[in-house]
Amino acid sequence: MSVIGIDFGNESCYVAVAKAGGIETIANDYSLRATPSCVAFAGRNRVLGVAAKNQQVTNMNNTIGGFKRLLGRKYNDPHVQNELRKIPYKVEPRPDGGIGIRVHYQDEETVFSPEQITAMLFTKLKDDSFKELKTQINDCVITVPSYFTNAERQALLDAAGICGLNVLRLMNETTATALSYGFYKQDLPAPEEKARVVVFVDCGHASLQISACAFHKGKLKMLASCADQVGGRDFDYALAEHFSNEFQTKYKIDPRTNKRAYLRLLTEAEKLKKQMSANSTKLPLNIECFMNEIDVHSTMQRVDMEAMCAGLLQRIEATMKKLLNDSNLALEDIHSVEIVGGSSRIPAIKQLIEQIFNKTASTTLNQDEAVSRGAALQCAILSPAVRVREFNCSDVQAYPVLISWEDGTQRNEMKVFEQYHAAPFSRLLTVQRREPLTINVHYEPNSVPFPDPFIGAFHVKDIKPNANGDPQEVKIKVRINQNGILLVSSATMVEKQESEEPVTPPGAANGEQQAQANSGEESPKAGEPMDLREGSDDEQSKNDSTKSDNDNSGGGGSWTQRVSRWFTSSDKKKKVTTKSIDLTVDGKTHGFLSTELSKYHELEMQMIANDRQEKERIDARNALEEFVYEVRGKIQEDGELHAYVESDEASKICLQLEDIENWLYEDGENCERTVYKDKLLALHKQTDPIRVRCEEYNGHDQAFTELGHIIQQTYKAVEQFRAKDPKYDHLTETEILNITEAAQKAQKWYEEARGKLVNVRKTQDAPIKVADIRHENQTLATCTNSVLNRPKPKPPTPPADSNKDQQSQQNGTDPSKDQPTEPPKDFTEDKMDVE
Repeated sequence: MSVIGIDFGNESCYVAVAKAGGIETIANDYSLRATPSCVAFAGRNRVLGVAAKNQQVTNMNNTIGGFKRLLGRKYNDPHVQNELRKIPYKVEPRPDGGIGIRVHYQDEETVFSPEQITAMLFTKLKDDSFKELKTQINDCVITVPSYFTNAERQALLDAAGICGLNVLRLMNETTATALSYGFYKQDLPAPEEKARVVVFVDCGHASLQISACAFHKGKLKMLASCADQVGGRDFDYALAEHFSNEFQTKYKIDPRTNKRAYLRLLTEAEKLKKQMSANSTKLPLNIECFMNEIDVHSTMQRVDMEAMCAGLLQRIEATMKKLLNDSNLALEDIHSVEIVGGSSRIPAIKQLIEQIFNKTASTTLNQDEAVSRGAALQCAILSPAVRVREFNCSDVQAYPVLISWEDGTQRNEMKVFEQYHAAPFSRLLTVQRREPLTINVHYEPNSVPFPDPFIGAFHVKDIKPNANGDPQEVKIKVRINQNGILLVSSATMVEKQESEEPVTPPGAANGEQQAQANSGEESPKAGEPMDLREGSDDEQSKNDSTKSDNDNSGGGGSWTQRVSRWFTSSDKKKKVTTKSIDLTVDGKTHGFLSTELSKYHELEMQMIANDRQEKERIDARNALEEFVYEVRGKIQEDGELHAYVESDEASKICLQLEDIENWLYEDGENCERTVYKDKLLALHKQTDPIRVRCEEYNGHDQAFTELGHIIQQTYKAVEQFRAKDPKYDHLTETEILNITEAAQKAQKWYEEARGKLVNVRKTQDAPIKVADIRHENQTLATCTNSVLNRPKPKPPTPPADSNKDQQSQQNGTDPSKDQPTEPPKDFTEDKMDVE
């Protein structure tokens, strides 16, 4: 099982995985690291990622992009209404006030929510990760903008749940960037030293996020985070607006009245913006057949773009100054300023960073992949499936949070979390209540970029007064969880009960303890509360009567016990016991109900199965179409199969192929997979004999050449044997006669086979198969090789003693005189086995 980090962007997504060698960004099926955040619907098929982006111009009404800005919002939201002006596809309100995206899918009009569209994109990312890693993907960390509210975060969690992803944490993009920066730093200060403060500027496609983070060795702490809804696409819209006005004057056409033309203009404006980031010279803009078959042309320089986008740059500057103000940082406290995000490459933004922070923008991090790499690191830290060193991340809550409740006719309100409060965090609140309580949680008014500050209403049940009718203490836990979502996680009622117990004089107690010690009974420990008697009334009455009988009997109890009972006081003291009772909390907040979530999950699984079946159907159709074109080209004149088929049969096959081709583009366009496979199988049965015939005739020459070669090799070896070649002097005459006979037999078969093929037409099946020739070749080769390749026998080895005597005689010495006489040793003693 692998753990992944997903950077879900407004324009594109990145997926990183934690491996033994480090963090690696996964490539998609187009070998690209960036997967466009696009989902398209084409007939009965869903198209996701790069393929959806490529058909955006031609299938504009059914290609969905930019849906991240719609998550968790209502249709009447002013933010949504502003987005709808830039969206080419159809968006409509749903019965619950939410957003519905209308598309043509499965040959009918279908409405999907932004959460469902996001789940489809996550399914694509999950599938690409599975193909790359060859293992199941379950755990993940998904990044979100730091300015996302409860509703948007819950919508993203619902989308992940629809596609079956287990989200270990929703992580702020700014925090993921900081983790990616600090995890591999070896020179961070120790915990007792002054922290290293780094500012991160993340300017993406649709938003700007600036954060300040304090680093120590092994941990990071976010100090503040500011954001604005300005990004690279706003520069594109400014350029497109400028060129639209220019073309209206110059060519009398207005691209804003044509969605397809305006989309093409936005694409070209984005390309021009990227070119101007690298060049300060005047650059051209050319679009052919733009509108009404008119070619348009214009030019622009970087200075002109900066003047045109001055308002956007002022908003970016204000956001940077707000971060300095909110974090209470002096310029000398900042160690460096790191930039990430595609739009941070714009030179004007780098100049603003240098002016405001007095620091040159640093590009230590990969500007596109830093967020996904940080998410993968966080997932590896949280997942039990991967072992990685700990790195503590302390995040912040971006907005102040209030709670309110009603006490009779009075409304109470208090702030539970200040802006930039540490997260995750829990706060325990105590109230005195007699009856159930409803707690409303909401953001501070005018503090969030959301029309409704409501977070949730949490109804605490089962609260009741005590026996005297007085209110009881209720403890309520308000929590910011690891996903940045606020909720009332639990509620407990502290129930106090008073009980009476007799007061025993110290002397009597000491005597009783002594008596218990003498009788062998164990005394209770000091400070231990008295155990209450439990059981039925009959059991307790029986115990009381037994105890009374023992007291009255002469043998029951010692004299000290009886005397102590005479002086025991009848006064009783009150004892207060507390009991914690868990209360039921019913929450009404943003997001789908569990039943709706299950329904959408089943629908997504059904669409995945449909996609698989549709892919198999299209592959079968393409295979049939490809076979039709291939065979028709081969059997026509000048084709490689033309010489091996009769002209009448070839014409008949060509007519049949033409009928199938026409059927594919008419009635057979949307048939089931089995129909295509059956037709393909029938064509194979008809054309495979022709293909086999061609392969047979083409393979004859090579096969006969190989057989002739082995025959010649055999005759040559026989001649060498007759010439007394030393190489074959170990062979016998019988063996040579056998291989000679085998060669003659093969040569005879060779000549007869050649003769059978002389007058045979290529349109007829070959009487001699290539397999037959190779069989003869193999038979002869086996027979001759077993004889000719047999090694010569080794010459006999002379005895060791005779060799020694000969050497001694040559030296003029007698070995028997120079060496002492030793008893003879067994021959086996001179051997040693080495294992």
